[in-house]
Amino acid sequence: MTDDLVAAFPHQLASDVRAVSAVMPAARIAPVSPFSVYVGDEAVAIPYRIYQDELPDDVVRDLTGVQQAIHHCLYSRHSDGLVRQRHLEQIASFDEPWAVPFVVQLAGEYVLEILESIQHGLSDLPFKGSAQRLAYGDFIARNPAFFARTERRVVSYWSCYSGGSSPCSAHTRAAICWSC
Repeated sequence: MTDDLVAAFPHQLASDVRAVSAVMPAARIAPVSPFSVYVGDEAVAIPYRIYQDELPDDVVRDLTGVQQAIHHCLYSRHSDGLVRQRHLEQIASFDEPWAVPFVVQLAGEYVLEILESIQHGLSDLPFKGSAQRLAYGDFIARNPAFFARTERRVVSYWSCYSGGSSPCSAHTRAAICWSC
């Protein structure tokens, strides 16, 4: 399973991912259905879901800052939506390029509270030259098919289940307004 988790991040983070994996409880089920995207020029395969219990707070506190961020990225893929949201809230404002696909994937998963957390976390996105805008812009440019599929999911869901309006009252094109 460690190899599956290592594959979710750029190679320079492999030792940190292994350190996080070493303290994670055994999985009830192996990670499933990875989705592939590029982070920079490197392909990564992020598990669609993981099935480990959450780590105790004292274990998380003993991790380095980078390892804590990796931990939150991984648990943003958890099978429980409340767990996903809790960990998303820790990384949504993070502007490291390797955290971006974890946030973007959640935008297409149809949970209003998660979408609101993403919108709150991306507060610097509207500002030209901000680290967030650069990180998300680069990710979208390198992964146009992934982004288009995510956007179609969001638009389709909100068109079917909320009378055509997205959670962002100022916009109707997508639930997370990448330009606002």
